[in-house]
Amino acid sequence: MQINLTGHHVDITEPLRNYVNEKFERLERHFDNVKDVHVVLSVEKLRHTAEATMHITGGKLFADHTQDDMYAAIDGLTDKLDRQIKKHKEKVTDHHRSEGSIKKAF
Repeated sequence: MQINLTGHHVDITEPLRNYVNEKFERLERHFDNVKDVHVVLSVEKLRHTAEATMHITGGKLFADHTQDDMYAAIDGLTDKLDRQIKKHKEKVTDHHRSEGSIKKAF
């Protein structure tokens, strides 16, 4: 998974970059068909916003979260994406039984 990290009115420090990478590795454990992620971190006055667009097989997921702290915004963002990934994974999973288990009528 490739993570593109961009900052808008904020400097992307190494600890911040490591924190984002660590959080998105957790998301990859749930669904390993993630192609790439574009994360934008921005600051406007006292609002810290984290938003991400995630390209996965079968579609694209988007989430954003605003908090007073950038690390809390990243946590909220990953929680939202985690829920969306689980929902997408549930959709693409085939819950029907295979045809081999159908009883034959005699």
